[in-house]
Amino acid sequence: MATLGLEKEIVDHGVLENTVARFKEAGVLLPSFAELADPRRIPDKVSNALTGIDPDAPHPLNLFRVHWYNDSVRSGRDAVPAHIVLPSSLTGVEAPIIVALGNRFPMIAAHKVLAAYSCLVPRLVTGQFDPTLHRALWPSTGNYCRGGVAISRIMGCRGIAILPEGMSRERFDWLESWITHPDDVIRTVGVESNVKEIYDKCAELDADPTNIIFNQFCEFANHLGHHLCTGRALEHVYATTRESHGELELRAFVSATGSAGTIAAGDYLKERFGSSIAAVEALECPTLLYNGFGDHNVQGIGDKHVPLIHNVMNTDFVVGVSDAATDSLGVLFNSDEGRRYLVDRREVPADIVGMLSELGISSICNVLAAIKLARYLDLGPDEAVITIATDGWAMYSSEEEKAREQVFGGGFDAVNAAETFGEHLLGQGIDHLRELTRVEKLRIFNLGYFTWVEQQGISIEDFVARKDSSFWTELHELIQIWDQLIEEVNRRTGVGENL
Repeated sequence: MATLGLEKEIVDHGVLENTVARFKEAGVLLPSFAELADPRRIPDKVSNALTGIDPDAPHPLNLFRVHWYNDSVRSGRDAVPAHIVLPSSLTGVEAPIIVALGNRFPMIAAHKVLAAYSCLVPRLVTGQFDPTLHRALWPSTGNYCRGGVAISRIMGCRGIAILPEGMSRERFDWLESWITHPDDVIRTVGVESNVKEIYDKCAELDADPTNIIFNQFCEFANHLGHHLCTGRALEHVYATTRESHGELELRAFVSATGSAGTIAAGDYLKERFGSSIAAVEALECPTLLYNGFGDHNVQGIGDKHVPLIHNVMNTDFVVGVSDAATDSLGVLFNSDEGRRYLVDRREVPADIVGMLSELGISSICNVLAAIKLARYLDLGPDEAVITIATDGWAMYSSEEEKAREQVFGGGFDAVNAAETFGEHLLGQGIDHLRELTRVEKLRIFNLGYFTWVEQQGISIEDFVARKDSSFWTELHELIQIWDQLIEEVNRRTGVGENL
């Protein structure tokens, strides 16, 4: 498993020397995972030095903003991670739906920058990646490769984005503004569900030894970064909501699988509260639900395979959500007519409606899955479901234009708003939702064999080891080891002493 980012010791001291020299020259100070999980641990002199630094700039200190606690303008820090508690007037269910907001992260306004940092840093501090020589390849369907490009540029190395050509225009616009070489954005054939085509391009590029692939679907540091940082952030959000609500039980965490990094936060919450974990996928490509396939537009969730870092045997539900619903609700939530309808006719609080633009396509998907699960479990007002908004609608204005044209014929009025609300919010039923027995979990687990063993060359022993819960709990010690190595690199560069 050494190729999957699980090294505990320095592999190449010469490579590490190059990293230390590069960081000293570029003024790169690395935050520890403990600091990103609890930003109160960040030294005051670092926080003070951040004052006045643009959160969207490729400045090294922005690494200390790669956490859930940034404020609404992303330059300061909130005491509690930003979140919305969606009311029953919007969701149609009694259970509070709590949504943590990922668009407060720096550089890319999406939480995938945390995954990119989590994957690259262990390779750097163990001497596996040389920023003076290697190029970092970031296979993705959008936000992860943007995070990878941002982190790479800060680290002083080249980051290559590999993503399907059918992703939103805004993703490519952002990439064009951040890359330093014109050929550092590679477009593969297809749309959101064409993950294998990304793998195929990576296999081709892997022939060059200077290319290092950070495959988020099999980098266990992706799982670990979210388990600790996102898990603790959600725990804090839940605790805060409970304080204002009174008795409130956390019944479930809901997340689109994507690379299966974020869903690791569900493992963290289950360990502490016994809450269930629901994995979400597009109904148009129901791989986990029905061994199915297809194309869809729920951008940011990936599919047609089971990620290696998905702890399948700890997952309790699988929920399918149609992209017809996410596309339509994107228009409802972000149009003047739709917002007016929600406030005037459905009596959704205006402050809540004003925050719906902080939900991107996959975020809306997560909310709909949470609603379906709340209905299935018949949850009451003292039973909460928590989920995350990976990014906001700023990444999808072009998709809104498409939906207006394709779904609503170019317009959107009060009748369209009412129909959309009735069909896709009040009308969300409990269809295409599966509560997983052990046999069902094994079915999904075994699906991964064809991707990882037959196609990607993972040994059968390493593949099967993931079936045992002890495999996942033993991974947790890596975070402390990596933090010690981060501390040593920082000591050797001396950057922190010069702030």
